[in-house]
Amino acid sequence: MAKDLFSNYAQQYQSFRPTYPAELFEFIYRHTNNFDTAWDCATGNGQAAIVLANKFRKVYATDISQSQLAHATQANNVEYSTVAAEDTKFADGTFDLITVAQAAHWFNHDLFYHEANRIAKKGATLALWGYGLLRVNSTIDHLIQDFYTKTVGPYWDPERRHIDAHYRSLPFPFEEIDTPDFSFSLQWTLEQLHGYLGTWSAVHKFKMANEFDPVAPLIEQLRPLWEGHAQTITFPLFLRLGKL
Repeated sequence: MAKDLFSNYAQQYQSFRPTYPAELFEFIYRHTNNFDTAWDCATGNGQAAIVLANKFRKVYATDISQSQLAHATQANNVEYSTVAAEDTKFADGTFDLITVAQAAHWFNHDLFYHEANRIAKKGATLALWGYGLLRVNSTIDHLIQDFYTKTVGPYWDPERRHIDAHYRSLPFPFEEIDTPDFSFSLQWTLEQLHGYLGTWSAVHKFKMANEFDPVAPLIEQLRPLWEGHAQTITFPLFLRLGKL
């Protein structure tokens, strides 16, 4: 079953995790046959589900973390429930689209893919996406990369390698659709960056092991480079898309 690493930080996750660009959804929709019912699996606080709700008649959004769901954005046509990715109660042939945002690396893939095939309509679309390490500029990027690989590097779960490989290391036994590279940019203050870095699972594990926050010294290193105003943060975004 998928790991639950974020229940204790649901409010922080909701406040600081970035949302996804319209271009990503538009590309997925071009390869979706119908727009009746979608399943957003491992929805977290509903970042993707609430976007899908603008296109689909009904969205079912599930997560194993009840505390994450408690902070989810609500919509009349989105139904949230606490359900494991690999074992649902949905009827066979229910969904036109199944999405997993920044979570597929945590799954038991054989079980999840079996379940996805069962509950998908024939010809339904499966979209798995995630985003990698943020970029600002060469000087700041070097410090964040060092923090990522050295300071908290030993505290990442093994599944993090799939993010670094842009999901190309995941099994994907479907008729795959070629996808372009995506990215999205945000204007962030240093405090917003601090909040986001604090949502990393490796940071949580570091804090538990060492009883101090490793992000704080990094922020002090970055402060003179941030120049007192918001900086443009860019995330590389990757997508694997297939037909069920």
